[in-house]
Amino acid sequence: MKKILCTLLLLTIFGCASTSTSLYQQLGGAPKVAEIVDNFIAEIEGDEIMLSYFKGSDIGRFREKLNEHLCFLTGGGCQYTGDSMVDVHTGMNLNESDFNHGVDLFIAAMTRADIPHPLQNKVLAVMAPTRDEMLYLQ
Repeated sequence: MKKILCTLLLLTIFGCASTSTSLYQQLGGAPKVAEIVDNFIAEIEGDEIMLSYFKGSDIGRFREKLNEHLCFLTGGGCQYTGDSMVDVHTGMNLNESDFNHGVDLFIAAMTRADIPHPLQNKVLAVMAPTRDEMLYLQ
């Protein structure tokens, strides 16, 4: 009887631990986040509307900081050390239509990385609060 109780206790402990994986882990960790970011950059490069917002940008820094920010937002344990979203987007005067278009490109990047739609929705949900820090900043 003691063996059965011990086994049940261990299964309960390990079963609970395995269900608390972060969104970052669910995505596939650093390699998958890097793939999403690289796909997003490729989407931007092929899009006249979005590409205009990135003229003169340091794409290497953008890649590094977006990886870091996505890791941070999805619970990967990273610290985001980049500029605030307000600082980054001030002067762009990004409008609602172009913002939504950027979201569509990000969704396409996740799709190309084989991220299932339920996980895509979770990623978008953790990114959504930054929206107001990007729009109409002159």
